[in-house]
Amino acid sequence: MALTQRLEFRQSQSLVMTPQLMQAIKLLQLSNLDLTTFVEEELERNPLLERANDEPPAGEAPAEAGQFSDGDDFGGSHSDEPGGGPGEAFEPGQEEWMSKDLGTRAEIEQTLDTGLDNVFSEEPAEAAARNAQDAAPTTYTEWGGGASGDEDYNLEAFVAAEMTLGDHLAEQLSVAFTGAAQRMIGQYLIDLVDEAGYVPADLGQAAERLGASQADVEDVLAVLQKFDPPGVCARNLSECLAIQLRELDRYDPAMQALVEHLDLLAKRDIGALRKLCGVDDEDIADMIGEIRRLNPKPGMKFGSARLQTMVPDVYVRPGPDGGWHVELNSDTLPRVLVNQIYYSQLSKKIGKDGDKSYFTDALQNATWLVRALDQRARTILKVSTEIVRQQDGFFTHGVAHLRPLNLKAVADAIQMHESTVSRVTANKYMATNRGTFELKYFFTASIASADGGEAHSAEAVRHHIKQLIDAEAPSAILSDDTIVERLRASSIDIARRTVAKYREAMRIPSSVQRRRDKQSALGNVLSTAMSDRSRNTEPA
Repeated sequence: MALTQRLEFRQSQSLVMTPQLMQAIKLLQLSNLDLTTFVEEELERNPLLERANDEPPAGEAPAEAGQFSDGDDFGGSHSDEPGGGPGEAFEPGQEEWMSKDLGTRAEIEQTLDTGLDNVFSEEPAEAAARNAQDAAPTTYTEWGGGASGDEDYNLEAFVAAEMTLGDHLAEQLSVAFTGAAQRMIGQYLIDLVDEAGYVPADLGQAAERLGASQADVEDVLAVLQKFDPPGVCARNLSECLAIQLRELDRYDPAMQALVEHLDLLAKRDIGALRKLCGVDDEDIADMIGEIRRLNPKPGMKFGSARLQTMVPDVYVRPGPDGGWHVELNSDTLPRVLVNQIYYSQLSKKIGKDGDKSYFTDALQNATWLVRALDQRARTILKVSTEIVRQQDGFFTHGVAHLRPLNLKAVADAIQMHESTVSRVTANKYMATNRGTFELKYFFTASIASADGGEAHSAEAVRHHIKQLIDAEAPSAILSDDTIVERLRASSIDIARRTVAKYREAMRIPSSVQRRRDKQSALGNVLSTAMSDRSRNTEPA
């Protein structure tokens, strides 16, 4: 077979991931906080980008323009009469007095008829400083260190810094230990404390990294566990409660047995606990009451990481025609503009090719960013509007009427790809008349109907299961099989394992555990009522 060379023309279409397209895709899946951070970085990087509200209103002069000039009198008013200029603010004859030769020290003392030591103090600066310290502050400027004007009033000047758990423990560490090695071990353990006040159960890795023995680490930990708040630096819940009980002088053998078997307390197995502790019903009830009054997370009383408030991206409000009005939250949309005037002025003055290329790229990037932000807002509004249209029953009647919905249904309705809808619904929130929900909340799996009718949403089925369990009586606890029968009677075809999965996802215990909890709660109510009745019937 002979090999030959030839020229061919071929036409084809392909999708190229340009940097601008990658940027638009990235912006779609950003939350409003991440988007604000991204835009702030672009504003610092690109000189042709500016905020839409940076410019002063039309017809208004800049704030700093025209306030002062070289001939202004900062201390008083102008005068048109001779001698009324700024230089005449001094007293008459002051210039002559300052320029006059005062003579020697003896001549000055003779003129003043006293010694200079009686007129001028030896340390004027030090005396003035002492007088200023002794004087009581009379203005906000002296108290808070800020300007007394209302425009500069800063409330944060009066707010103290928030004390964290680590800072609180570090202050106690500096007093508890004097040795450098013990302080280093203690500080390392304090750095391992989580926001609840616990340290890792296995301290072998800490000992290995510090080059200390396990016994030394245990000794330091024992001292840290005596710090405030009580129960801090514990390795588990039992140890945390034991530390607090020792602080209250209530850690006797019976209480120790109870703390070591918290799993039985969680299961409400009061009979087994009573046998292990060797006490009667009244004592075990009092001991359980003491356990409940303890703090299982002692570190939470101190400042922890700030929780960012969830800001909705979309608002849904009832319309006057009975429908729903969908609008974007304008506060979460960054407003940026391309400064074309600045670019046109620079293009006339720049002579170097490298500078021209830089500003041309900056103009192109700024234009693409503005378009991408606008396209992002339009896409979010389009997807949200379709979600509201598909889930109209939820907004009108509640979660029981939530319909099954997937990404493909919304994508086909608005003629977009599923991946685009998935990116739009990520980290976005919708404020409705029934609360604020993530957009992905409205996409739920479908569960077939028992009579062949319309499918049910998985979220609606979970809500139905919770309603059945909340309404059950202590004497008639519903098992998973009974819940399946009740759901099938409501035309919901579901398996028993699915009911168990939904129940565990909602953190609802099993039927055996629920029976113990409700019977125990009922017994406590009856015993309280009987004790109150006996006190009321006692003779006066």
